Amino acid sequence: MNSITANDCIIHFNETCYTSLNQYIQNNNFSKIFILVDTNTHTYCLPNFLAKLETNSSIEIIEIEAGEINKNIDTCVGVWNSLSELNADRKSLLINVGGGVVTDLGGFVACTFKRGIAYINVPTSLLSMVDASVGGKTGVDLGNLKNQIGVISNPDMVLIDTVFLQTLPQNQMKSGLAEMLKHGLISSETYWNKFKDLSKLKIDDLDDLIYESVLIKKAVVDEDPYENGLRKTLNYGHTLGHAIESYFLTNPNKTSLLHGEAIAIGIVLASYISTKLVGFPEETTNGIKQLFGNYYGKVDIAKSDYPSIIELLKYDKKNNHGNINFVLLESIGKPKIDCLVDESIIIDSFKFYSE
Repeated sequence: MNSITANDCIIHFNETCYTSLNQYIQNNNFSKIFILVDTNTHTYCLPNFLAKLETNSSIEIIEIEAGEINKNIDTCVGVWNSLSELNADRKSLLINVGGGVVTDLGGFVACTFKRGIAYINVPTSLLSMVDASVGGKTGVDLGNLKNQIGVISNPDMVLIDTVFLQTLPQNQMKSGLAEMLKHGLISSETYWNKFKDLSKLKIDDLDDLIYESVLIKKAVVDEDPYENGLRKTLNYGHTLGHAIESYFLTNPNKTSLLHGEAIAIGIVLASYISTKLVGFPEETTNGIKQLFGNYYGKVDIAKSDYPSIIELLKYDKKNNHGNINFVLLESIGKPKIDCLVDESIIIDSFKFYSE
């Protein structure tokens, strides 16, 4: 696979990852190399990564706890302190080996430590390969509010080695697939149709699909790097999906959802709203509901949950001037941004999902 250049970042795939990484390290006189991992990637991914890393530079490993609940400023403070205690300076390199939590948080740490040090992302989950790998979004959650603190800044390179997917449980694979399905819905009916029969999807098929997903997101980000317009389309299903994710993350009576599991619900809700407001075909919405229901099952969202989830919408990053802005679809591949949605239609979308 050919490497992809997205703004200032080069994304390498599989066999080219380590050749490119080792050449990059050789060409730069880094004072010290730091590798950020979580408790899972420390065990399952780091040994394979270190075996292919060629350098005489000093290497330090920094570990954080796994999980979205740890994607916060407190964790950043811990990593910043570790960097300071281990004598990191402005010529140090931070390599983030992990899923979206590690790459988002690690990127933010790198961008802010001593006003910015070089960093590389090595996404190890399907979700982070197709989503967090492109676009330079770094940051952390504020309490239960998703991605409220952060900056847009690209790593020097991203290394997508699909061998790491072999370490993932099935629910993590499904979580990443939700973002790929979203890429199809907002950009390409041809790409969307490749996922119509998920029962036939094999791990060997994923390399080409991941590559295409990265190209889809790259095209959007290249045109609108700071999310002033087109890039908002990447948030299809995320307005309600993020609110649901946040609500389930902190409600003691709920089992927390993976990001993609929440986004899958958000996509079904957004498709229903699209049908009601901008003419998205009802037959297509019903097909989306059936496909996602068959693959992800149905999450119990009670009527009593609606007000708390809707209240969280006001914190969505796309909002402005007090308006809650949705991304909707007029047809597959034809998104419409900055749509205002009445609360009654949001409630109807939940009822549609639960039927």
